[in-house]
Amino acid sequence: MFADSAKIFIKSGKGGDGHVSFRRELYVPNGGPDGGDGGRGGDVIFEVDKGLNTLTDFRHVRKYAATNGQEGGKRRCHGKDGQDLVIKVPEGTVIKEFETGKVIADMSGGNIREIILKGGRGGSGNMHYATSTMQVPKYAQPGQEGQELWVLLELKVIADVGLVGFPNVGKSTLLSRVSNARPKIANYHFTTLNPHLGVVDLDDHESFVMADIPGLIEGASEGIGLGHAFLKHIERTKVLIHVVDAASTEGRDPVEDIYAINEELKKYNPDLLSRPQVIAANKMDAVSSPEDPVERIREAFREQGIEVFAISAVSGQGVRELLHYVYGLLQKMDDTPVIFEQEFNPKDLVITDTLPYTVEKLESGIYSVEGPKIEKMLGYTNLDSEKGFEFFQKFLKNNGILSDLEKAGIEEGDTVKIYGLEFDYYK
Repeated sequence: MFADSAKIFIKSGKGGDGHVSFRRELYVPNGGPDGGDGGRGGDVIFEVDKGLNTLTDFRHVRKYAATNGQEGGKRRCHGKDGQDLVIKVPEGTVIKEFETGKVIADMSGGNIREIILKGGRGGSGNMHYATSTMQVPKYAQPGQEGQELWVLLELKVIADVGLVGFPNVGKSTLLSRVSNARPKIANYHFTTLNPHLGVVDLDDHESFVMADIPGLIEGASEGIGLGHAFLKHIERTKVLIHVVDAASTEGRDPVEDIYAINEELKKYNPDLLSRPQVIAANKMDAVSSPEDPVERIREAFREQGIEVFAISAVSGQGVRELLHYVYGLLQKMDDTPVIFEQEFNPKDLVITDTLPYTVEKLESGIYSVEGPKIEKMLGYTNLDSEKGFEFFQKFLKNNGILSDLEKAGIEEGDTVKIYGLEFDYYK
């Protein structure tokens, strides 16, 4: 069964606790602390598998968890890291936070592997806490908790061209004629319940990917019928071909059908109407009226600059001209695939507004920032990476920490100490 959406629960591993122990050797009655660090919890990683084309497997297994890190041991032994959990998904899968619907990651284009939830950091053993005044530390840091999240997986097909139109206008027949796709074709409504993809090969190795988007109806943008399930597959396409029944074999008006489809696209995502559109006036082999229905369609959409092609998907009439025109449109467009930008970062869940922090002036030109909120931020941020450091700077600003430092009297060039790290302050 084809499935293009699924709700699943994911959880990264907890970091192992640091260990409390002391060296015990012959003739060394007061050995120092030798408790090892806990292992890192496993990450939850999503990875593209080109062999998959459906989310069916996620209908049967709903919960996914990475393993926890092991506790540190005696003699400075480091606990074993938890095993990462790699979840395979089809290319084109968009991962969203379930409650808000915001995009976490789009597994498309060059993004074939992404860490969605980081495992908890392992706790430090008591060997790290010995000082000149505390030579027998009986404290070790607990491992950091893992993250957990309900996410929505949505598979949005990756195609250059989308065929849209009401049921039974000939979209599947057209796709089967021009590509390698073999959709089920029959003369009744909603034969196509899945999007079908086909590669259209033209002359001189020219090609593009075409998708048959299942038939739409009025109210699809409000979710009537299978509206949302169909409409989401149009979002990546760059050119839309309206397939209409020019012969009105079922009594439908092709001009009204195009207006109706465009209204549903506008309600779902107004950006869709900014993409180039072409009209394929299909079933010309069945036209019996002395009047030319194609000329009427052309007249209705001439001012909008939409080209109309008279075709017959059954006989092949006009199909070649249609495909070459569409390929020409694609050549003028950016060939970068449509990728959905991140709107939600799971790191932000860990650092809550309720956690405290302190800003303190240690001496002239030196300031300290500490507290649980800061610890959590550092545990989920790689300051060695450009993105991690950008997140760190944004965190300090958005949480009022920079403002508090300024209130404490910090000036440009002063030093900020944060748990063993040192930074120079500049506006």
